[in-house]
Parts: sequence; C-alpha cells; structure tokens
Amino acid sequence: MNIFDVYSQYYDLLYQDKNYADEAEYVSKHIRAYVPGATRVLELGCGTGGHAVHLAMNLAMNGYTVCGVDLSDSMLERAKVRRELLATEIAEKLTFVHGNLRTVRMEETFDAVISLFHVMSYQTTTDDLEAAFATVATHLRRGGVFIFDFWYGPAVLAQRPKVSVKRLEDESIHITRIAEPELYANENIVNVSYHIWVAEKGSGRVDQIRETHRMRYLFLPEVIRLIEAYGFKSWEAEEWMTGRKPGLDSWGVCVRAYR
Repeated sequence: MNIFDVYSQYYDLLYQDKNYADEAEYVSKHIRAYVPGATRVLELGCGTGGHAVHLAMNLAMNGYTVCGVDLSDSMLERAKVRRELLATEIAEKLTFVHGNLRTVRMEETFDAVISLFHVMSYQTTTDDLEAAFATVATHLRRGGVFIFDFWYGPAVLAQRPKVSVKRLEDESIHITRIAEPELYANENIVNVSYHIWVAEKGSGRVDQIRETHRMRYLFLPEVIRLIEAYGFKSWEAEEWMTGRKPGLDSWGVCVRAYR
C-alpha cells in the first residue's frame, strides 16, 4: 500500500494551515511570466487537489485546465470529492488520473508542468529523478515551463531536521503527530518517521499510524544537470514563495525551467 493511502484521510486536516490559494497564485504568476497564453497544466503529485482547484479558479487566466496525477488512490478520491463541491464551470477544468509520475504517459502535451510540496524530494534515487524529468520532458510542449520545489541541501545540512509535534482537531477528531527525522548525510536522505494518534471525540477510540517518509534533499548543481540533460533552455531558482536568493535558511527552493 502507498504510504499516502493511509495518510490521506487526515492529510487535509494536518495541512489545514497551508495557504493553497497564495501558493497557486505564486505558481500562476510564474506560469504567466514564462508562457503568457498558458491554459493547460499538468500537476505531478497532485495529492488531494488543493493547488489544482485554485489554479482552475484563477481569475487572471479564466481558470487553467489542470490534469492532476497521483499514485495514491485515496488521495485522488479526496481530490475528486473536492472537485464535486465546485461550480460546474470550474469542476470541468479538473481531471485527476492515477499514475506514477516516473512512468505515467498521456498522449498530450501541456503549457506548464508543476510538481509541488516537495514531490521531487520523494524521488530518492538518481534513477527516480531522471525518470521524473523524462515524464516532464515527454509532456511539456516546446516553449513551456516546468515549476517544482524541493528540500534544499545547504539549508537541510545547516539547520538539521528536528523532532516536531503537531496537534490539530476538527469537529470529530483530535490528531497528534510526532515527526522524528534521521539524517543520512552520505546519501542526501532524511527518513522522517511519523507516529500519529487519532482520537475520536464521540467514542473515545484512539487509532495509531506509523509510517516513514524517505526524502532526498537536492543541490542546485545536480538539479541544473538534469535541467540541461532534458533539453531545457534556461532556469531560475529562488526561495519558495519569497523570491529571495536560496541561502542556508531556505529549506524550500523553487526552480522554473523553460523549454
């Protein structure tokens, strides 16, 4: 079972403080800058559809048509539920497809390909990264833009991952999540072990989930090598959402690669 198939039922609550609207506008701003007439977007690793929905509602572009791909069936089911709550003219701009971003192939190309919320850092081997870039190159039209973010190696090594605790609730459950990271410096990998307690308010029942997310932090030279190897003409990198030059405090970095 995909780790996100269990995780997905609590995913939106755990990330309820994530500002999908602002992040989607940040991405849309860069799409417009590179491809002013863009209308069609492919999202690799769409999760429960948070970014895709806001891109479909983007007023500046009259809503992008977004195809979201994800490996987790349960994440996609939640994305489809999210879509069903939208007005018809927005919902019809959204398609969600089950697939592995390293191998999925569709007989169409897009104006922009995006992969957000550190999806590229889940590609933990060089073969995985190359396969992901091959998917992008297959589906991105000439003159299109690839936008993605990742864990930035210099900041990970400078700051070091730390144990964190998150507590959240809604009308029916309390959630406590402990994240315990372990750094493997020789592999550029962080294993994040999650222990999650879910308490039902009505019954008092408590369930526990344990899972490990294996994440790869990346460095710009290896990212540039991939960009050049897969035929991109130019690229830019900045700290995610701020536009600052990546630094030792930039845990998340965004790259735009123009084809």
